[in-house]
Amino acid sequence: ILCANGGCLEQGELQQLLRLTTDQLGLLLRDAQRFTLVRRPGEAAAGAAAAGVVAVVVATSPVRLFAPQRPAGCAGRFLREGALRYSDVVAFHQAWKECKFIHNFHSDHNLCVLKQYGLEHFNSDELRQLLLQNDPSLLPEVCLHYNKGDGPYGSCTYKKICTKLHICQYFLRGQCRFGSSCKRSHDLLKSECYEKLERQGMSSNIIEKLPTIYRNMYDINNGNSNARDIEDTKSSPCKERKHSSGQASSTANYDDLEQICLYHLYRSCGFKDKCIRTHFYLPYRWQIYDGNTWKDLKNMEEIEKAYCDPSNTRFNNDVAASDSVLSCICFVNMCCGFAKVRRLSTASSVTKPPHFILTTKWIWYWKDEYGLWQEYGKQNHSHAAATVSSDDLEKAYITKGSPKLNFKAGRHEYELDFGAMIQKNICYKTERKICRRPKFVPQTEVENTRARGFKHTEDFKGIPAHWDKSAVPELGFKLIELDSSSEEYKKVKVDFQRTMPKTVIKRICRVQNPSLWELYQWQKEQMQKCNGGKAADERFLFHGTSKKYIDAICHQNFDWRICGLHGTVYGKGSYFARDASYSNNYCGEESCTKTMFQARVLVGEFTVGNSSYVRPPLKDKQNFYDSCVNCSSNPSIFVIFEKQQIYPEYLIEY
Repeated sequence: ILCANGGCLEQGELQQLLRLTTDQLGLLLRDAQRFTLVRRPGEAAAGAAAAGVVAVVVATSPVRLFAPQRPAGCAGRFLREGALRYSDVVAFHQAWKECKFIHNFHSDHNLCVLKQYGLEHFNSDELRQLLLQNDPSLLPEVCLHYNKGDGPYGSCTYKKICTKLHICQYFLRGQCRFGSSCKRSHDLLKSECYEKLERQGMSSNIIEKLPTIYRNMYDINNGNSNARDIEDTKSSPCKERKHSSGQASSTANYDDLEQICLYHLYRSCGFKDKCIRTHFYLPYRWQIYDGNTWKDLKNMEEIEKAYCDPSNTRFNNDVAASDSVLSCICFVNMCCGFAKVRRLSTASSVTKPPHFILTTKWIWYWKDEYGLWQEYGKQNHSHAAATVSSDDLEKAYITKGSPKLNFKAGRHEYELDFGAMIQKNICYKTERKICRRPKFVPQTEVENTRARGFKHTEDFKGIPAHWDKSAVPELGFKLIELDSSSEEYKKVKVDFQRTMPKTVIKRICRVQNPSLWELYQWQKEQMQKCNGGKAADERFLFHGTSKKYIDAICHQNFDWRICGLHGTVYGKGSYFARDASYSNNYCGEESCTKTMFQARVLVGEFTVGNSSYVRPPLKDKQNFYDSCVNCSSNPSIFVIFEKQQIYPEYLIEY
């Protein structure tokens, strides 16, 4: 039913079609492998008031298309995982007269896969809809550079020859607040986008459905995952939800565009106006939506202070945002009257090394029998301390490894449910509310911290012995040109010319950035601890880049979202190569002189990548792989998703 109706339906409409009770439908929708339940703004009837927020059920499936461009040797793995053979299911190559791939959804192999997932009775159109909105590798990429900056092409330097779609990314998510006044295109049928899609063989029928398909895919990847969250909000509005506060919840699923840039807070962001994060002078930002745009609220520090107190569910004040009077802000539903309110913040402190300043420290509380909020891990005269702390809960919450977590307090055992935001005594079945609030940081403290800069430990005593001590900056980096007769220079040269023997090296510079070095060493220690004391696999790998990104990389490390992707076959991350000859293909053509980095990379434990990955997959129930590769037995391409695993050590000009 869902796939025959554009891949999704409102929960109420689906309930009517199925003729089920609310409880019966709720039980069905708990199957997260098949259904994603999300909130969307309701569509009001003509002349009626806004319909508010409605629950929408989106069809979900782990079935993927087997793509032949993936490396040889992985076919068995993809077939075992339940992948359909590559065909024209998405009408990508409808114009091919003699296609060598199977065009039958119900071939012997495909039927086995479909039966495994209960999809054997779906017709071709329904299967196309399901695959398109679940397999990210099937949809054309949206140009993020087009969505940044000013001008008709944003900050996209390729302009008309860009192979990615020039379309508003928020429009595709159903979140664009500007509507018809948006400076980015909302029309996939306009000549530029339509021609790109036609060149990929897409039919006009599929192109017309793309906005819905993209929105469904975004909701599946970032949605609220199960029915209980929405039902609990209806029945108990005081329960705090992941989505209710507009807070980021995961390093993997963080909406970077709504995260405050830490580097801008320190002193300056090397990416400047191309940065995909928000630039603001505080680590938090409260805004109200006036129907057209988000506006900063006045008395931001007072609002933040009230929000940080878990006993507050609202903030009462007469103060206005620039031109509208606020009587009350509801922290539960994140609204002020009928207007939406949101809180932007910096990254969670548990996602960054301790050297980072002005990250958001989240504190977890439970409500005791007296109605008082108690912090986890803290002992008082009335209650035993829990075996988990706020940091433990925050790590479990943002990684989304499991919806529940067990712990002890004294002689009692408890189960904490992140979805329902309750803790339950396993023996007595008593339940307590829990909540998550940030630690309050006043503006004066922010200003003092910004003035001090990074929390460097003992003046970088851990910097390498061979560094030039007279050129170790307090912040940022220095390039130190190596003597061509030194052993350090010769080692880099030999490694580089192993696959590039005819090139002429103009110079090799060492990148001395103590901040990045300290973060890299911290990450190395963490990976070693997680590996039972065994050192993480560290390699020297190459990365070709354009000259315009050199300063930003040396200052803030590699960031594929800004420096661009060198491919997405093995995942969306920063790509590094064993051979300099491979990286040479990505060095740009600005002049006859090219630039390439040789970086230290903590590849750790790796597995073969996939174009849909935005982080490495799980290797067991609790732990993720550290990186992805093109071939597990003899890898030559590595994809890194966390930049703390990289240190850009040498810059080669040739």
